[in-house]
Amino acid sequence: MDGCFDMMHYGHANALRQARACGDVLVVGLIPDKEIERVKGPPVLNNEERLAMVKAVKWVDEVITDTPYEITEEFMQHLFEKHKIDVIVHGDDPCLLPDGTDAYAHVKRLGRFVTIKRTEGVSTTDLVGRLLMCVKRPPENANLQASHLLEFCSNCSPFSTGSPPDTPKSQLPCASMPLPLPPPAATRVSHFLPTSRRFVQFSSGRQPDSGATIVFLDGAFDMFHAGHVAVLKAARALGDFLLVGIHPDDVIEANRGRNHPIQSLHERSLSVLACRYVDEVVLGTPWVLTRDLLLTFNISIVVHGTTEENNPYRDAKVDPYAVPKEMGIFKLIVSPHQMTTSTIIDRIMKNHEAYEARNAMKMVSEQKYYGDQKEFINEK
Repeated sequence: MDGCFDMMHYGHANALRQARACGDVLVVGLIPDKEIERVKGPPVLNNEERLAMVKAVKWVDEVITDTPYEITEEFMQHLFEKHKIDVIVHGDDPCLLPDGTDAYAHVKRLGRFVTIKRTEGVSTTDLVGRLLMCVKRPPENANLQASHLLEFCSNCSPFSTGSPPDTPKSQLPCASMPLPLPPPAATRVSHFLPTSRRFVQFSSGRQPDSGATIVFLDGAFDMFHAGHVAVLKAARALGDFLLVGIHPDDVIEANRGRNHPIQSLHERSLSVLACRYVDEVVLGTPWVLTRDLLLTFNISIVVHGTTEENNPYRDAKVDPYAVPKEMGIFKLIVSPHQMTTSTIIDRIMKNHEAYEARNAMKMVSEQKYYGDQKEFINEK
């Protein structure tokens, strides 16, 4: 199976899972940056970053780099002879070359092409669209803030603020408070429909053995990227079983602000579960770790990396790791990779016109697929 695997998401992971179910060994072809830019426009992640993501997926056995976008007859023979490939797999969504022809035409003529079901509700185009909404969000101008403050104050009363009954509204505590932000506009509506079956497919089903060293690492894991993979690999090396805590959407928004997270809790959890270094996840982990949580899962070590996302609304007086530090089980590790979710957002913002143009073209084909070409296909 080949692909760009740009901004790797759970849809990519599910495609790889299905491809692996088609045989005994899964070889993945990674299309290089130059080919992607020629056919689709600039990728968000570079070769090295995309390679790290593909290698981290637990259903992948081998990766071939410098794979051309079009599977030519020459490259097809190279795959069959050198890498002993039996079949080439792709989703049921269209994969067209710039001239409108099918990129897999040669393979299909030989009868060595297998179609798998596309994972609906997510795509790189969709995620770039959500990120572009961060660029387009309404300005926080004075008029907007003033009107929102008026609405905010209309809900206040001397009784609700603990002030004397005759206190003018201008002297209520809210008058001296920082202007609250307007309600956040959603980055984009997610079309993902989570099912219990999908989580079972992605779960390892493993349980820690008696006496195992259980390592715990928590975070948002939004827009799962190479930095996440690197710290998860480092954490897993510290013990026998890696348990990953994933923060709920409201906690992330409270600490990072509007438009965060980009992906929902279920979307983020599936991306983490697809990583080969992860044994199990805890959905909706609280921001502040409690003794009860640590004892419930028999956690031996709590790990945190030195590179972390900016949390501008975080309460600096509250240490989320105070309890594990008191218990003597907290360990700070040097993050092997400096990428964060903000890195991806910054790349989109700096080159947003190019990504908007790319998305406009891709949305046409995606809408055509959902409107005219979509049909039911059994999932592997």
